[in-house]
Amino acid sequence: MADLEVYKNLSPEKVERCMSVMQSGTQMIKLKRGSKGLVRLFYLDEHRTRLRWRPSRKSEKAKILIDSIYKVTEGRQSEIFHRQAEGHFDPSCCFTIYHGNHMESLDLITSNPEEARTWITGLKYLMAGISDEDSLAKRQRTHDQWVKQTFEEADKNGDGLLNIEEIHQLMHKLNVNLPRRKVRQMFQEADTDENQGTLTFEEFCVFYKMMSLRRDLYLLLLSYSDKKDHLTVDELAQFLKVEQKMSNVTTEYCLDIVRKFEVSEENKAKNVLGIEGFTNFMRSPACDIFNPLHQEVYQDMDQPLCNYYIASSHNTYLTGDQLLSQSKVDMYARVLQEGCRCVEVDCWDGPDGEPVVHHGYTLTSKILFRDVVETINKHAFVKNEFPVILSIENHCSVQQRKIAQYLKGIFGDKLDLSSIDTGETKQLPSPQSLKGKILVKGKKLPYHLGDDAEEGEVSDEDSADEIEDECKFKLHYNNGTTEHQVESFIRKKLESLLKESQIRDKEDPDSFTVRALLKATHEGLNAHLKQHPDVKENGKKSHGRSLMTNFGKHKKTTKSRSKSYSTDDEEDTQQNPGKETSQLYRLGRRRKTMKLCRELSDLVVYTNSVAAQDIVDDGTTGNVLSFSETRAHQVVQQKSEQFMIYNQKQLTRIYPSAYRIDSSNFNPLPYWNAGCQLVALNYQSEGRMMQLNRAKFKTNGNCGYVLKPQQMCKGTFNPFSGDPLPANPKKQLILKVISGQQLPKPPDSMFGDRGEIIDPFVEVEIIGLPVDCCKDQTRVVDDNGFNPVWEETLTFTVHMPDIALVRFLVWDHDPIGRDFVGQRTVTFSSLVPGYRHVYLEGLTEASIFVHITINEIYGKWSPLILNPSYTILHFLGATKNRQLQGLKGLFNKNPRHGSSENNSHYVRKRSIGDRILRRTASAPAKGRKKSKMGFQEMVEIKDSVSEASRDQDGVLRRTTRSLQERPVSLPVDKSLLGALSLPISATAKDTEGKEHSLVQI
Repeated sequence: MADLEVYKNLSPEKVERCMSVMQSGTQMIKLKRGSKGLVRLFYLDEHRTRLRWRPSRKSEKAKILIDSIYKVTEGRQSEIFHRQAEGHFDPSCCFTIYHGNHMESLDLITSNPEEARTWITGLKYLMAGISDEDSLAKRQRTHDQWVKQTFEEADKNGDGLLNIEEIHQLMHKLNVNLPRRKVRQMFQEADTDENQGTLTFEEFCVFYKMMSLRRDLYLLLLSYSDKKDHLTVDELAQFLKVEQKMSNVTTEYCLDIVRKFEVSEENKAKNVLGIEGFTNFMRSPACDIFNPLHQEVYQDMDQPLCNYYIASSHNTYLTGDQLLSQSKVDMYARVLQEGCRCVEVDCWDGPDGEPVVHHGYTLTSKILFRDVVETINKHAFVKNEFPVILSIENHCSVQQRKIAQYLKGIFGDKLDLSSIDTGETKQLPSPQSLKGKILVKGKKLPYHLGDDAEEGEVSDEDSADEIEDECKFKLHYNNGTTEHQVESFIRKKLESLLKESQIRDKEDPDSFTVRALLKATHEGLNAHLKQHPDVKENGKKSHGRSLMTNFGKHKKTTKSRSKSYSTDDEEDTQQNPGKETSQLYRLGRRRKTMKLCRELSDLVVYTNSVAAQDIVDDGTTGNVLSFSETRAHQVVQQKSEQFMIYNQKQLTRIYPSAYRIDSSNFNPLPYWNAGCQLVALNYQSEGRMMQLNRAKFKTNGNCGYVLKPQQMCKGTFNPFSGDPLPANPKKQLILKVISGQQLPKPPDSMFGDRGEIIDPFVEVEIIGLPVDCCKDQTRVVDDNGFNPVWEETLTFTVHMPDIALVRFLVWDHDPIGRDFVGQRTVTFSSLVPGYRHVYLEGLTEASIFVHITINEIYGKWSPLILNPSYTILHFLGATKNRQLQGLKGLFNKNPRHGSSENNSHYVRKRSIGDRILRRTASAPAKGRKKSKMGFQEMVEIKDSVSEASRDQDGVLRRTTRSLQERPVSLPVDKSLLGALSLPISATAKDTEGKEHSLVQI
């Protein structure tokens, strides 16, 4: 955002002139791919928060939030402009707005250069103001905008006033279920002007405050104010010390709170905090669940690189799927500013002697390698100075030297690592010592060649080589018509399948699989090409046939994969002897070599890419081992402790399977638990996995480096054990879920705002080591999303809090299941004790109010008492240990087969009936306390567990707890005796006498 600095100091006259023109509206041509352009009226809304246009079929959705704008470029710089003929438009009348997670571009042409200049200046001024806000100012601005927008959307006739009927409709939209008599009473109290029967915006704000009065916060204030309606400075200090666990609370700090948050001038004069000021303070960032100290770098940054988790991106240049989406240099700028520190660059020989970046063997667009390097150079250290790792996947032959020249010429001193001192231990350097440096991760020439060798042979591990040759698009056609048909068909099929995935359970990672995508694409192509029998055998039809055979082949070879996620090539060979020849061919092909030039090799210093089979335990530092998720899964399953030891000296990168053509993401958790540093995800794909990744790296100032637990850096432990760290104290999280605020209807609600008022419940999930992974949830509150009250306490025991994540989810319960409302995920170590608000990610006002207590627990039996479901895993053999094997055996490509743990992730195909039953069972019954059930986040559990204990996803569900909860005051010894008196084989009975055993949920 450095280029925006100049726009912060524009003169008020110039700012108002720009804003006036933009709010009045300007007719511009909107360029679209494949069309001549559309004339639309573009204007800035009166709050200066969003850009809108009309006419549009999108209606209310025809808008771009100023918050979502990434950058504005002048002239004909975008891809769509480049497709237009030179001289077609005056460059001084053209500009592009890049916005959203996928860097969508809005390409606009004005009638004269002055209009373009005005819009560019005005938009950059607004962006500069937003970039300069602190968290409190942003929270206040978004709240004010939300209230104003709510008022305008409720004003159906646009007269600037709300009548009682419009208020009733607004109540339904806001999920408020109040008696009409009560609503009318508040309406009359707020309606104070001469124009009786309607509310102005100012009166509506009064009405909204009355409606939003928080009983929970009012009772909290009364309890610390000696039943007065305000807090004195001393009472406020007492509240902060006792409840919020704050130290060094000064009088001046409390007075500052009164000055910032109190709205009544009378209260300010008396230095007291009334209920409205107290509410403002409690809803401010100061009382957020995330520790504000963790918004800055606070961890030790002087340890070796291998001691850190490093935020890593896969196929960074792509904006969408792996087959057809656009490649954009701006994706590098976006992920780097989001905190990512390892980006991927796939290099290929391009036309005119210029290397290009794109996804090989696909129809994704190409961008110049030079542009990528320039973008990385510009944005790498804008937000923080910690090192950036450039993961080069080199497919070039003649243009390798050009790649080396661009890297050296553009990055310059950033590549010079000669001054970095690693000491006598030969360990990797630290992030602190590498500040401002760029590390090139790539192949290095073998040492035995000598320094005088200009080039040499190196093994060629291409991540795309996981796909058989027939699966790759090879564009060498004469007839472009059929190629366009195939591309068009695949694009439509992808879009329809991706839309289908969006309406399914957002928390179910297997609800939309790549396998289904490949199968549907294959079947559709088959049908499509049968309808065009007149297409000649040469040219494009051969492409279509190869595409079909390739998908067909994948369908066959993945038959066993659908049963076991950990199936590897050798397993395919054993289970399908007839394929032995093709599998041997694939393995042989993976060992192919390529020529590497000395110039490129010399740029690789601490990040030398090596294959698993090339690992030699010779004490060398600086190797980076790359695994696809399928191979890494197998290693984690069978040799987790040895893998952890390897990761104490070297770096490991895990990347998504090449078959994830929809750019979906795998679960990063098992690999973090094994100490893998570079777990690369598709940053362009939003969803559960990216939310976990974002939460993990938000701590430590979002700098892209998070220190691994000390137990992972020295020594070893079994991450799958029932008690992995018996000598360490555990953490007890006591979480009281009190209430919710402004919870909206589900984002994919079929009826939108007209739908029923939601019946919300909260689910809290602990995500970490297998023994820590579990869920618990509150009861359902009927017909209230505006201010539901749960007042329920959930308790969890966490063995390794340093890597645990706490995930808060809000669901809307309905008769056939549940609908996702929103979520927020926070690292356990960043939780702050006391009364806290958990703002749901991506939603302006929606939050849940909780109280957090964290205790340390000592002793062998603590998890048994506080988390009874723990004993199930324990008795099933979760503590079974494996003997430590040598490092050489870690990457053995011929593992033992047939053991139950190798096939523990048994994925069954679910029918619609199964899904409905499962979704219904997962929601708690209304009006009563639900039983706690554990949840196994890591589907890769390797212990011998009967199939009866797994649900349809292959996920281990712990047994349900008795409905009769253990009261907090129950003596520990009685609880312990009660737990020990139960026979291991006995089933527990709930209060109704129903038996609970290990069953499918």
